[in-house]
Amino acid sequence: MAENGPYLLGLDAGNTVIKAVLFDRLGNQLAAHGVDGATHKPSPGMVERSLPELWENAKAAIGGCIRKAGIDPRDIAAIGTAGHGNGLYLFDRDGEPLIGIQSLDIRAAALAAELDEGAGGKMHAISLQRPWPSQTPVLLAWLKRHRPDFYARAGTLLFAKDVVTRYLTGARASEISDMSGAGLLRLPETTYDTELRALYGLEDAQALLPELLRPTSVAGKVTPEAAQATGLAEGTPVMAGYFDVVASALGSGAVGPGAASIVAGSWSINQVFSETPVRDERVFMVAAYGPDLFVNMENSATSAANLEWYVRTLIERGAHHDDPFGVVNRLVGEVVPAHDDPLFHPFLYGGRLGAHQRGGFFGLAGWHGEGHMLRAIFEGVMFEHRRHVEVLGEAGVSFANAALSGGGSRSVHWPQMFADGLGVPVTVAEASETGALGAAIAASVGVGIYPDEVVAVRAMTRPARHFAPNLAMRAHYDRRYAIWTCLTQAVDPLWRELGERKTDA
Repeated sequence: MAENGPYLLGLDAGNTVIKAVLFDRLGNQLAAHGVDGATHKPSPGMVERSLPELWENAKAAIGGCIRKAGIDPRDIAAIGTAGHGNGLYLFDRDGEPLIGIQSLDIRAAALAAELDEGAGGKMHAISLQRPWPSQTPVLLAWLKRHRPDFYARAGTLLFAKDVVTRYLTGARASEISDMSGAGLLRLPETTYDTELRALYGLEDAQALLPELLRPTSVAGKVTPEAAQATGLAEGTPVMAGYFDVVASALGSGAVGPGAASIVAGSWSINQVFSETPVRDERVFMVAAYGPDLFVNMENSATSAANLEWYVRTLIERGAHHDDPFGVVNRLVGEVVPAHDDPLFHPFLYGGRLGAHQRGGFFGLAGWHGEGHMLRAIFEGVMFEHRRHVEVLGEAGVSFANAALSGGGSRSVHWPQMFADGLGVPVTVAEASETGALGAAIAASVGVGIYPDEVVAVRAMTRPARHFAPNLAMRAHYDRRYAIWTCLTQAVDPLWRELGERKTDA
Protein backbone atom coordinates (compact mmCIF):
# COMPACT_ATOMS: atom_id res chain seq x y z
CA MET A 1 0.00 0.00 0.00
CA ALA A 2 1.13 3.58 -0.74
CA GLU A 3 2.64 5.69 2.02
CA ASN A 4 -0.49 7.83 2.07
CA GLY A 5 -2.86 4.87 2.05
CA PRO A 6 -5.41 3.51 2.49
CA TYR A 7 -7.02 4.22 -0.86
CA LEU A 8 -10.39 5.86 -1.38
CA LEU A 9 -12.50 5.45 -4.53
CA GLY A 10 -14.73 8.31 -5.65
CA LEU A 11 -17.53 7.71 -8.16
CA ASP A 12 -19.08 10.69 -9.94
CA ALA A 13 -22.22 10.03 -12.01
CA GLY A 14 -22.90 13.10 -14.15
CA ASN A 15 -25.63 13.64 -16.70
CA THR A 16 -23.50 11.87 -19.32
CA VAL A 17 -20.11 10.68 -18.06
CA ILE A 18 -19.53 8.45 -15.04
CA LYS A 19 -16.04 8.59 -13.57
CA ALA A 20 -14.17 6.41 -11.12
CA VAL A 21 -11.19 8.11 -9.49
CA LEU A 22 -8.77 6.60 -6.98
CA PHE A 23 -7.22 8.83 -4.29
CA ASP A 24 -4.92 8.36 -1.35
CA ARG A 25 -5.88 9.75 2.06
CA LEU A 26 -4.25 13.11 1.25
CA GLY A 27 -6.40 13.55 -1.83
CA ASN A 28 -3.69 12.79 -4.38
CA GLN A 29 -5.21 11.32 -7.53
CA LEU A 30 -3.70 7.95 -8.42
CA ALA A 31 -5.83 6.82 -11.35
CA ALA A 32 -9.06 7.68 -13.13
CA HIS A 33 -11.32 6.20 -15.77
CA GLY A 34 -14.46 7.71 -17.27
CA VAL A 35 -17.11 6.29 -19.59
CA ASP A 36 -19.45 8.45 -21.66
CA GLY A 37 -23.09 7.42 -21.77
CA ALA A 38 -25.80 7.93 -24.34
CA THR A 39 -28.52 10.52 -23.95
CA HIS A 40 -31.91 9.81 -25.48
CA LYS A 41 -34.29 12.56 -26.57
CA PRO A 42 -37.56 10.81 -27.43
CA SER A 43 -39.43 14.11 -27.89
CA PRO A 44 -38.57 17.83 -27.71
CA GLY A 45 -37.75 18.77 -24.14
CA MET A 46 -37.25 15.16 -23.03
CA VAL A 47 -33.76 14.03 -21.95
CA GLU A 48 -33.43 10.43 -20.77
CA ARG A 49 -30.84 7.72 -20.15
CA SER A 50 -30.79 3.95 -19.75
CA LEU A 51 -30.31 2.75 -16.17
CA PRO A 52 -28.79 -0.59 -17.24
CA GLU A 53 -26.31 1.36 -19.38
CA LEU A 54 -25.45 3.54 -16.39
CA TRP A 55 -24.50 0.40 -14.46
CA GLU A 56 -22.58 -1.04 -17.41
CA ASN A 57 -20.63 2.21 -17.66
CA ALA A 58 -20.04 2.26 -13.91
CA LYS A 59 -18.62 -1.27 -14.05
CA ALA A 60 -16.31 -0.27 -16.91
CA ALA A 61 -15.19 2.91 -15.12
CA ILE A 62 -14.45 1.12 -11.84
CA GLY A 63 -12.66 -1.77 -13.50
CA GLY A 64 -10.67 0.57 -15.73
CA CYS A 65 -9.60 2.69 -12.77
CA ILE A 66 -8.43 -0.30 -10.75
CA ARG A 67 -6.47 -1.68 -13.69
CA LYS A 68 -4.80 1.67 -14.36
CA ALA A 69 -3.85 2.02 -10.70
CA GLY A 70 -2.43 -1.50 -10.56
CA ILE A 71 -3.50 -1.91 -6.95
CA ASP A 72 -4.96 -4.70 -4.88
CA PRO A 73 -8.65 -3.71 -4.58
CA ARG A 74 -8.61 -4.96 -1.00
CA ASP A 75 -6.53 -1.85 -0.22
CA ILE A 76 -9.53 0.38 -1.06
CA ALA A 77 -10.84 1.33 2.38
CA ALA A 78 -14.14 2.78 1.18
CA ILE A 79 -16.11 4.07 -1.78
CA GLY A 80 -17.86 7.44 -1.94
CA THR A 81 -20.43 8.50 -4.52
CA ALA A 82 -21.62 11.74 -6.06
CA GLY A 83 -24.08 12.34 -8.85
CA HIS A 84 -26.17 14.95 -10.56
CA GLY A 85 -29.23 15.99 -8.62
CA ASN A 86 -32.90 16.05 -9.56
CA GLY A 87 -34.20 14.38 -12.69
CA LEU A 88 -36.06 11.14 -11.95
CA TYR A 89 -34.64 7.63 -11.58
CA LEU A 90 -37.20 4.92 -10.92
CA PHE A 91 -37.09 1.18 -10.34
CA ASP A 92 -40.26 -0.88 -10.50
CA ARG A 93 -41.75 -2.93 -7.68
CA ASP A 94 -39.70 -5.95 -8.70
CA GLY A 95 -36.48 -3.93 -8.47
CA GLU A 96 -36.06 -3.67 -12.23
CA PRO A 97 -35.12 -0.34 -13.92
CA LEU A 98 -38.14 1.64 -15.07
CA ILE A 99 -37.05 5.07 -16.34
CA GLY A 100 -34.15 7.51 -16.06
CA ILE A 101 -34.87 11.19 -16.68
CA GLN A 102 -31.96 13.62 -16.58
CA SER A 103 -31.87 17.06 -14.98
CA LEU A 104 -31.79 18.79 -18.38
CA ASP A 105 -35.35 17.58 -19.10
CA ILE A 106 -38.09 20.21 -19.40
CA ARG A 107 -41.14 18.10 -20.28
CA ALA A 108 -42.84 19.16 -17.05
CA ALA A 109 -42.47 22.92 -17.61
CA ALA A 110 -46.23 23.54 -17.83
CA LEU A 111 -46.92 21.42 -14.76
CA ALA A 112 -44.15 23.18 -12.81
CA ALA A 113 -45.76 26.54 -13.62
CA GLU A 114 -49.17 25.21 -12.59
CA LEU A 115 -47.85 23.86 -9.29
CA ASP A 116 -45.91 27.04 -8.61
CA GLU A 117 -48.96 29.22 -9.17
CA GLY A 118 -51.13 27.04 -6.96
CA ALA A 119 -48.80 26.18 -4.10
CA GLY A 120 -45.27 27.49 -4.78
CA GLY A 121 -45.21 29.65 -1.68
CA LYS A 122 -46.36 26.81 0.57
CA MET A 123 -43.79 24.47 -0.95
CA HIS A 124 -41.02 26.98 -0.34
CA ALA A 125 -42.11 27.48 3.27
CA ILE A 126 -41.49 23.76 3.86
CA SER A 127 -38.60 22.83 1.54
CA LEU A 128 -37.02 26.24 0.75
CA GLN A 129 -37.61 25.51 -2.93
CA ARG A 130 -40.34 26.29 -5.43
CA PRO A 131 -41.26 23.83 -8.20
CA TRP A 132 -39.32 23.88 -11.47
CA PRO A 133 -39.36 21.64 -14.58
CA SER A 134 -36.54 19.15 -13.86
CA GLN A 135 -37.25 18.93 -10.13
CA THR A 136 -37.74 15.33 -9.02
CA PRO A 137 -41.22 15.65 -7.46
CA VAL A 138 -42.47 17.69 -10.43
CA LEU A 139 -41.30 14.97 -12.85
CA LEU A 140 -42.88 12.31 -10.64
CA ALA A 141 -46.15 14.27 -10.62
CA TRP A 142 -45.89 14.61 -14.42
CA LEU A 143 -45.45 10.85 -14.73
CA LYS A 144 -48.47 10.26 -12.49
CA ARG A 145 -50.59 12.52 -14.69
CA HIS A 146 -49.31 11.63 -18.17
CA ARG A 147 -47.89 8.09 -17.77
CA PRO A 148 -50.07 6.50 -15.11
CA ASP A 149 -48.96 3.06 -16.29
CA PHE A 150 -45.34 3.89 -15.36
CA TYR A 151 -46.39 5.48 -12.09
CA ALA A 152 -48.41 2.43 -11.11
CA ARG A 153 -45.35 0.21 -11.68
CA ALA A 154 -42.93 2.45 -9.75
CA GLY A 155 -41.36 0.93 -6.64
CA THR A 156 -38.31 3.04 -5.70
CA LEU A 157 -37.23 6.62 -6.37
CA LEU A 158 -33.47 7.20 -6.46
CA PHE A 159 -30.91 9.67 -7.77
CA ALA A 160 -28.13 9.03 -10.28
CA LYS A 161 -25.49 8.09 -7.70
CA ASP A 162 -28.00 5.99 -5.76
CA VAL A 163 -28.57 3.85 -8.84
CA VAL A 164 -24.88 2.93 -8.83
CA THR A 165 -24.96 2.29 -5.07
CA ARG A 166 -27.98 0.03 -5.51
CA TYR A 167 -26.18 -2.09 -8.10
CA LEU A 168 -23.02 -2.18 -5.97
CA THR A 169 -24.68 -3.05 -2.67
CA GLY A 170 -28.33 -3.90 -3.21
CA ALA A 171 -29.25 -1.02 -0.88
CA ARG A 172 -32.49 0.89 -1.41
CA ALA A 173 -31.12 4.15 0.02
CA SER A 174 -30.47 7.82 -0.60
CA GLU A 175 -29.29 10.73 1.54
CA ILE A 176 -30.22 14.21 2.65
CA SER A 177 -28.21 16.39 0.24
CA ASP A 178 -29.85 14.98 -2.91
CA MET A 179 -33.29 14.73 -1.30
CA SER A 180 -33.20 18.28 0.04
CA GLY A 181 -31.74 19.56 -3.23
CA ALA A 182 -34.76 18.03 -4.97
CA GLY A 183 -37.22 19.83 -2.70
CA LEU A 184 -38.42 16.58 -1.09
CA LEU A 185 -37.51 17.33 2.55
CA ARG A 186 -38.72 19.66 5.26
CA LEU A 187 -35.90 22.05 6.16
CA PRO A 188 -34.05 22.56 8.38
CA GLU A 189 -35.25 19.27 9.91
CA THR A 190 -34.20 17.17 6.85
CA THR A 191 -37.18 14.84 7.13
CA TYR A 192 -39.72 13.47 4.65
CA ASP A 193 -42.95 15.43 4.89
CA THR A 194 -46.54 14.34 4.22
CA GLU A 195 -47.82 17.89 3.72
CA LEU A 196 -45.11 18.64 1.17
CA ARG A 197 -45.89 15.53 -0.90
CA ALA A 198 -49.58 16.41 -0.87
CA LEU A 199 -48.85 19.82 -2.40
CA TYR A 200 -47.36 17.99 -5.40
CA GLY A 201 -50.34 15.63 -5.59
CA LEU A 202 -48.10 12.79 -4.46
CA GLU A 203 -49.91 11.70 -1.31
CA ASP A 204 -49.44 8.07 -2.33
CA ALA A 205 -45.68 8.34 -3.01
CA GLN A 206 -44.32 7.56 0.48
CA ALA A 207 -43.67 3.94 -0.47
CA LEU A 208 -41.37 5.08 -3.30
CA LEU A 209 -39.02 6.96 -0.98
CA PRO A 210 -35.88 5.07 0.10
CA GLU A 211 -34.12 4.99 3.44
CA LEU A 212 -32.76 8.46 4.21
CA LEU A 213 -29.11 8.61 5.34
CA ARG A 214 -26.37 11.13 6.07
CA PRO A 215 -23.91 11.53 3.17
CA THR A 216 -21.07 10.04 5.22
CA SER A 217 -23.12 7.05 6.42
CA VAL A 218 -22.51 3.57 5.03
CA ALA A 219 -25.29 2.73 2.58
CA GLY A 220 -24.12 -0.84 2.10
CA LYS A 221 -21.21 -3.08 1.18
CA VAL A 222 -20.09 -4.40 -2.20
CA THR A 223 -21.88 -7.66 -2.91
CA PRO A 224 -20.18 -10.77 -4.31
CA GLU A 225 -21.92 -10.20 -7.64
CA ALA A 226 -20.81 -6.55 -7.84
CA ALA A 227 -17.28 -7.51 -6.84
CA GLN A 228 -17.14 -10.04 -9.66
CA ALA A 229 -18.49 -7.46 -12.14
CA THR A 230 -16.22 -4.55 -11.17
CA GLY A 231 -13.01 -5.98 -9.71
CA LEU A 232 -13.74 -4.46 -6.31
CA ALA A 233 -13.26 -6.45 -3.13
CA GLU A 234 -16.40 -7.97 -1.67
CA GLY A 235 -17.50 -6.18 1.49
CA THR A 236 -15.96 -2.79 0.68
CA PRO A 237 -18.17 -0.13 2.36
CA VAL A 238 -20.02 2.31 0.10
CA MET A 239 -21.06 5.68 1.54
CA ALA A 240 -24.42 7.29 0.74
CA GLY A 241 -22.54 10.19 -0.89
CA TYR A 242 -23.41 13.73 -1.99
CA PHE A 243 -25.47 15.70 -4.44
CA ASP A 244 -22.68 16.40 -6.94
CA VAL A 245 -22.68 20.17 -6.50
CA VAL A 246 -21.95 19.73 -2.79
CA ALA A 247 -19.28 17.16 -3.63
CA SER A 248 -17.66 19.53 -6.15
CA ALA A 249 -17.65 22.34 -3.62
CA LEU A 250 -15.91 20.19 -1.00
CA GLY A 251 -13.50 18.76 -3.56
CA SER A 252 -12.54 22.25 -4.68
CA GLY A 253 -11.69 23.26 -1.11
CA ALA A 254 -14.83 25.17 -0.15
CA VAL A 255 -16.11 24.28 3.31
CA GLY A 256 -17.46 26.12 6.34
CA PRO A 257 -19.73 29.15 6.75
CA GLY A 258 -19.16 31.84 4.11
CA ALA A 259 -17.17 29.62 1.75
CA ALA A 260 -18.31 29.96 -1.86
CA SER A 261 -18.20 27.52 -4.74
CA ILE A 262 -18.96 28.14 -8.40
CA VAL A 263 -19.37 25.10 -10.61
CA ALA A 264 -19.20 25.65 -14.36
CA GLY A 265 -20.45 22.24 -15.47
CA SER A 266 -23.61 21.14 -17.24
CA TRP A 267 -25.34 23.46 -14.78
CA SER A 268 -24.44 26.92 -13.54
CA ILE A 269 -23.99 26.31 -9.81
CA ASN A 270 -23.41 29.23 -7.45
CA GLN A 271 -23.40 28.28 -3.80
CA VAL A 272 -22.44 29.56 -0.37
CA PHE A 273 -22.15 27.49 2.82
CA SER A 274 -23.91 28.46 6.04
CA GLU A 275 -24.93 27.09 9.45
CA THR A 276 -28.56 28.12 8.92
CA PRO A 277 -30.53 27.97 5.68
CA VAL A 278 -31.40 31.17 3.86
CA ARG A 279 -35.14 31.76 3.70
CA ASP A 280 -35.69 33.85 0.58
CA GLU A 281 -37.90 32.83 -2.33
CA ARG A 282 -35.53 34.45 -4.81
CA VAL A 283 -32.90 31.82 -3.99
CA PHE A 284 -33.28 28.70 -6.10
CA MET A 285 -32.63 26.01 -3.50
CA VAL A 286 -31.04 25.06 -0.21
CA ALA A 287 -29.41 21.65 0.28
CA ALA A 288 -28.49 20.17 3.66
CA TYR A 289 -25.63 17.75 4.16
CA GLY A 290 -25.53 17.43 7.95
CA PRO A 291 -26.70 19.02 11.20
CA ASP A 292 -26.35 22.80 10.85
CA LEU A 293 -24.66 22.27 7.46
CA PHE A 294 -26.39 23.96 4.54
CA VAL A 295 -25.54 25.13 1.04
CA ASN A 296 -27.55 28.04 -0.40
CA MET A 297 -27.69 27.85 -4.19
CA GLU A 298 -28.69 29.79 -7.27
CA ASN A 299 -28.54 27.34 -10.17
CA SER A 300 -29.74 26.68 -13.72
CA ALA A 301 -28.87 24.48 -16.68
CA THR A 302 -27.04 27.34 -18.38
CA SER A 303 -23.31 26.76 -18.01
CA ALA A 304 -20.74 24.65 -19.84
CA ALA A 305 -23.47 22.45 -21.36
CA ASN A 306 -23.81 25.24 -23.93
CA LEU A 307 -20.18 24.91 -24.96
CA GLU A 308 -20.45 21.12 -25.03
CA TRP A 309 -23.46 21.37 -27.38
CA TYR A 310 -21.52 23.69 -29.70
CA VAL A 311 -18.47 21.43 -29.72
CA ARG A 312 -20.44 18.21 -30.25
CA THR A 313 -22.72 19.72 -32.89
CA LEU A 314 -20.32 21.91 -34.86
CA ILE A 315 -16.63 21.55 -34.02
CA GLU A 316 -16.67 17.74 -33.90
CA ARG A 317 -18.79 17.51 -37.04
CA GLY A 318 -17.03 15.12 -39.38
CA ALA A 319 -14.43 14.31 -36.68
CA HIS A 320 -12.06 16.86 -38.21
CA HIS A 321 -10.39 17.81 -34.92
CA ASP A 322 -8.42 15.45 -32.67
CA ASP A 323 -8.61 17.88 -29.73
CA PRO A 324 -11.88 19.81 -30.06
CA PHE A 325 -11.65 21.64 -26.73
CA GLY A 326 -8.04 22.51 -27.50
CA VAL A 327 -9.32 24.09 -30.70
CA VAL A 328 -11.85 26.06 -28.64
CA ASN A 329 -9.17 27.42 -26.30
CA ARG A 330 -6.94 28.37 -29.21
CA LEU A 331 -9.72 30.19 -31.06
CA VAL A 332 -10.88 32.05 -27.94
CA GLY A 333 -7.30 33.04 -27.12
CA GLU A 334 -6.84 34.57 -30.57
CA VAL A 335 -9.68 37.06 -30.03
CA VAL A 336 -8.89 40.53 -28.69
CA PRO A 337 -12.03 41.58 -26.76
CA ALA A 338 -13.85 44.52 -28.37
CA HIS A 339 -16.84 46.59 -27.36
CA ASP A 340 -18.97 45.33 -30.27
CA ASP A 341 -18.25 41.61 -29.95
CA PRO A 342 -21.35 39.39 -30.32
CA LEU A 343 -23.38 38.34 -27.29
CA PHE A 344 -24.76 34.90 -26.45
CA HIS A 345 -27.69 33.76 -24.35
CA PRO A 346 -26.78 30.41 -22.69
CA PHE A 347 -30.32 29.06 -22.60
CA LEU A 348 -30.10 26.02 -24.88
CA TYR A 349 -31.84 24.02 -22.13
CA GLY A 350 -34.06 26.81 -20.81
CA GLY A 351 -33.13 29.20 -18.01
CA ARG A 352 -33.70 29.91 -14.35
CA LEU A 353 -36.33 32.49 -15.31
CA GLY A 354 -38.28 30.03 -17.43
CA ALA A 355 -38.09 26.93 -19.60
CA HIS A 356 -39.21 29.15 -22.50
CA GLN A 357 -35.84 30.93 -22.61
CA ARG A 358 -33.75 30.03 -25.66
CA GLY A 359 -30.11 30.22 -26.62
CA GLY A 360 -28.77 32.40 -29.38
CA PHE A 361 -26.17 34.82 -30.68
CA PHE A 362 -26.82 38.54 -31.07
CA GLY A 363 -24.79 41.20 -32.80
CA LEU A 364 -22.85 39.05 -35.27
CA ALA A 365 -21.10 40.97 -38.03
CA GLY A 366 -19.23 39.91 -41.14
CA TRP A 367 -15.85 40.51 -39.50
CA HIS A 368 -16.57 38.08 -36.68
CA GLY A 369 -15.23 34.54 -36.83
CA GLU A 370 -15.73 31.34 -34.89
CA GLY A 371 -13.43 32.56 -32.12
CA HIS A 372 -15.76 35.51 -31.50
CA MET A 373 -18.74 33.16 -31.27
CA LEU A 374 -16.94 30.88 -28.85
CA ARG A 375 -15.81 33.80 -26.72
CA ALA A 376 -19.41 34.99 -26.67
CA ILE A 377 -20.43 31.58 -25.27
CA PHE A 378 -17.77 31.85 -22.55
CA GLU A 379 -18.92 35.36 -21.71
CA GLY A 380 -22.65 34.59 -21.83
CA VAL A 381 -22.22 31.66 -19.45
CA MET A 382 -20.24 33.88 -17.07
CA PHE A 383 -22.95 36.56 -17.28
CA GLU A 384 -25.66 34.10 -16.19
CA HIS A 385 -23.43 32.98 -13.31
CA ARG A 386 -23.09 36.67 -12.42
CA ARG A 387 -26.87 37.13 -12.48
CA HIS A 388 -27.22 34.19 -10.07
CA VAL A 389 -24.56 35.67 -7.78
CA GLU A 390 -26.46 38.97 -7.73
CA VAL A 391 -29.62 37.14 -6.64
CA LEU A 392 -27.70 35.58 -3.75
CA GLY A 393 -26.36 39.00 -2.82
CA GLU A 394 -29.85 40.49 -2.77
CA ALA A 395 -30.86 37.68 -0.39
CA GLY A 396 -28.01 38.61 1.95
CA VAL A 397 -25.62 35.87 0.85
CA SER A 398 -22.30 37.38 -0.21
CA PHE A 399 -18.70 36.19 -0.47
CA ALA A 400 -15.25 37.68 -0.90
CA ASN A 401 -13.69 34.92 -3.03
CA ALA A 402 -14.78 31.71 -4.72
CA ALA A 403 -13.50 28.28 -5.66
CA LEU A 404 -14.24 27.44 -9.30
CA SER A 405 -14.74 23.83 -10.40
CA GLY A 406 -16.44 21.85 -13.15
CA GLY A 407 -15.34 21.42 -16.73
CA GLY A 408 -15.14 25.16 -17.24
CA SER A 409 -12.41 25.46 -14.62
CA ARG A 410 -10.05 23.46 -16.85
CA SER A 411 -10.12 26.15 -19.52
CA VAL A 412 -7.12 28.45 -19.81
CA HIS A 413 -9.47 31.41 -20.29
CA TRP A 414 -12.68 30.91 -18.33
CA PRO A 415 -11.37 31.24 -14.73
CA GLN A 416 -9.87 34.67 -15.44
CA MET A 417 -13.10 35.72 -17.14
CA PHE A 418 -15.01 34.69 -13.99
CA ALA A 419 -12.66 36.68 -11.76
CA ASP A 420 -12.92 39.75 -14.00
CA GLY A 421 -16.68 39.57 -14.51
CA LEU A 422 -17.62 38.76 -10.90
CA GLY A 423 -15.02 41.07 -9.40
CA VAL A 424 -13.71 38.55 -6.83
CA PRO A 425 -10.54 36.44 -6.63
CA VAL A 426 -11.07 32.93 -7.99
CA THR A 427 -9.11 29.78 -7.16
CA VAL A 428 -9.01 26.51 -9.08
CA ALA A 429 -8.19 23.38 -7.11
CA GLU A 430 -5.29 21.08 -7.75
CA ALA A 431 -7.77 18.23 -8.22
CA SER A 432 -9.23 18.06 -11.70
CA GLU A 433 -12.03 15.72 -10.60
CA THR A 434 -13.50 17.68 -7.72
CA GLY A 435 -16.82 15.82 -7.69
CA ALA A 436 -15.08 12.46 -7.34
CA LEU A 437 -12.76 13.93 -4.70
CA GLY A 438 -15.78 15.18 -2.77
CA ALA A 439 -17.17 11.65 -2.93
CA ALA A 440 -13.85 10.33 -1.60
CA ILE A 441 -14.04 12.89 1.21
CA ALA A 442 -17.38 11.35 2.23
CA ALA A 443 -15.70 7.94 2.19
CA SER A 444 -12.81 9.18 4.35
CA VAL A 445 -15.19 10.52 7.00
CA GLY A 446 -17.46 7.50 6.80
CA VAL A 447 -14.69 5.07 7.75
CA GLY A 448 -13.11 7.34 10.33
CA ILE A 449 -9.95 8.47 8.54
CA TYR A 450 -11.07 12.04 9.32
CA PRO A 451 -13.61 13.14 11.94
CA ASP A 452 -15.66 15.44 9.70
CA GLU A 453 -15.78 17.22 6.35
CA VAL A 454 -13.90 20.31 7.53
CA VAL A 455 -10.85 18.33 8.59
CA ALA A 456 -11.05 16.09 5.53
CA VAL A 457 -11.27 19.02 3.10
CA ARG A 458 -8.28 20.74 4.69
CA ALA A 459 -6.25 17.54 4.45
CA MET A 460 -7.32 16.42 0.97
CA THR A 461 -7.62 19.61 -1.13
CA ARG A 462 -5.14 22.23 -2.30
CA PRO A 463 -5.48 25.26 -4.60
CA ALA A 464 -3.44 25.12 -7.81
CA ARG A 465 -4.24 28.36 -9.62
CA HIS A 466 -5.24 31.82 -8.43
CA PHE A 467 -6.92 34.51 -10.55
CA ALA A 468 -7.16 38.11 -9.36
CA PRO A 469 -9.73 40.43 -10.98
CA ASN A 470 -8.45 42.71 -13.74
CA LEU A 471 -10.13 46.07 -13.03
CA ALA A 472 -9.85 47.21 -16.65
CA MET A 473 -11.71 44.13 -17.85
CA ARG A 474 -14.32 44.56 -15.12
CA ALA A 475 -15.36 47.85 -16.75
CA HIS A 476 -15.56 46.08 -20.12
CA TYR A 477 -17.77 43.34 -18.70
CA ASP A 478 -19.95 45.75 -16.70
CA ARG A 479 -20.93 47.56 -19.90
CA ARG A 480 -21.58 44.38 -21.84
CA TYR A 481 -23.46 42.75 -18.96
CA ALA A 482 -25.83 45.73 -18.85
CA ILE A 483 -26.50 45.35 -22.59
CA TRP A 484 -26.86 41.57 -22.22
CA THR A 485 -29.37 42.02 -19.38
CA CYS A 486 -31.45 44.54 -21.34
CA LEU A 487 -31.42 42.23 -24.34
CA THR A 488 -32.54 39.27 -22.23
CA GLN A 489 -35.49 41.25 -20.95
CA ALA A 490 -36.39 42.58 -24.40
CA VAL A 491 -36.32 39.19 -26.09
CA ASP A 492 -38.22 37.37 -23.34
CA PRO A 493 -41.73 38.00 -24.82
CA LEU A 494 -40.53 36.72 -28.18
CA TRP A 495 -39.12 33.54 -26.60
CA ARG A 496 -42.54 32.98 -25.05
CA GLU A 497 -44.25 33.55 -28.39
CA LEU A 498 -41.82 31.21 -30.13
CA GLY A 499 -42.53 28.43 -27.67
CA GLU A 500 -46.31 28.65 -27.76
CA ARG A 501 -48.12 25.90 -29.61
CA LYS A 502 -50.94 27.35 -31.65
CA THR A 503 -53.38 25.59 -33.94
CA ASP A 504 -55.45 27.03 -36.74
CA ALA A 505 -59.13 27.54 -36.00
